[in-house]
Amino acid sequence: MERLYEIFRASTGVNTDSRTVSPGQLFFALKGENFDGNAYALKALEAGAKAAVVTEGPDWPADDARLIQVPDTLQTLKDLAAWHRNHVLGEGKHLPVIGLTGTNGKTTTKELIREVLAAKYRVTATRGNFNNDVGVPLSLLSITPDTEIAVIEMGANHPDDIAKLVCVSQPDFGLITNVGKAHLLGFGSLEGVMAAKGQLYDWISAHDGVAFVNADDPRLSEMARARSLSILPYGLATDGAQLLPLTGENPFVGIRLSDGTEVRTQLVGSYNAANVMAALAVGAYFEVPLEDAVAAIAAYVPSNNRSQLVHTAAGRNVIVDAYNANPSSMAAALDNFDAIDAACKVVLLGSMGELGAESAAEHEKIVRRLAGSAYAVYLVGEAFAAAVEMPGQAGHDGFVIPSEAKESFRVFPDSAALAAYLQVHPLPEGATVLLKGSRSQKMELVLPAL
Repeated sequence: MERLYEIFRASTGVNTDSRTVSPGQLFFALKGENFDGNAYALKALEAGAKAAVVTEGPDWPADDARLIQVPDTLQTLKDLAAWHRNHVLGEGKHLPVIGLTGTNGKTTTKELIREVLAAKYRVTATRGNFNNDVGVPLSLLSITPDTEIAVIEMGANHPDDIAKLVCVSQPDFGLITNVGKAHLLGFGSLEGVMAAKGQLYDWISAHDGVAFVNADDPRLSEMARARSLSILPYGLATDGAQLLPLTGENPFVGIRLSDGTEVRTQLVGSYNAANVMAALAVGAYFEVPLEDAVAAIAAYVPSNNRSQLVHTAAGRNVIVDAYNANPSSMAAALDNFDAIDAACKVVLLGSMGELGAESAAEHEKIVRRLAGSAYAVYLVGEAFAAAVEMPGQAGHDGFVIPSEAKESFRVFPDSAALAAYLQVHPLPEGATVLLKGSRSQKMELVLPAL
């Protein structure tokens, strides 16, 4: 590892995609279900890679010292990242790392924390949502010697994902945004999600770290109490803060703190209030002046179809939260939409993925809720179509959609079909619209029709 680390330090960075290798980079030949980076290692060297980490084998040129053969290239990438995390600042210096996970709001919270801390420190944070077993090591390897704090986001689709990622990132501080129903196909149940996300708390407890805990959240509070944790609580109620009113023209979450300070954001959705309070709590711990933290949050503009507000040429206010969806985030988005004061409201929802055996019941819950609303409802995907039809007109618990409500739903096979329909049958001008769905539904494709 020491030899590999010297090569890494002399390189211009790490790359796992041979198609984008630039001179001086260290190439890792990773293997997946549908690809094998070993097949492209020599091409990476031809493109100027300083060296290539490849899987051991007899077919490599014996005289090429640039080929570094290892039993497992992904594990070596993780090992290198962990080594770098502990040596990047030099001997005797420790880099504080904040580890962050959760069902919803991970990336937004990470971005807010980064912006707040950057008001005082040099911060390295996960790029985008590089939060899996490849993204986390790459994020750690992007830490530079002048970094003062690192913020590492960790995602999970399977029961032991977080346990593996904390061994790489080795966080001193932990924050779980929330725990809800998502990736049930991999976790099996909500209890499975709680156990998986709780592995971050397990690491923090075992290594005498500090956990930032949303004390307003009963599940997180329960998870924290079940472990021996050093806790820093935060939350709207916990901190005596209040949400400011929302309107269709100004649906951005605003918060009045207990001392009267108003925190303004460019984030749509009251569910983002917890994310803002998390960033303020982290900032306070690291002694970022409150006025600087508030200014950093106000300046942050979301991207990538997360909690964005789009004003269309037809005067419609579109809340774009189409990066992903699961039962908990869908419920939160609808709760927020209910609270917005607007004359004409429309929901455009795409089906939720990776719910396994719970899919039918969870889509029926959304349909049941919408059946009692005054919104115009447009639904996309097979799961919603099945929930609206419901064989025998009765759901899993006997719920029957009123015929008048059922007739008001418009259901489409995919987002392209909905977009085509809206081109011919446009929504009312001035409408306030919620656009949300799982990544697989690509609900953002509807935007040009709005």
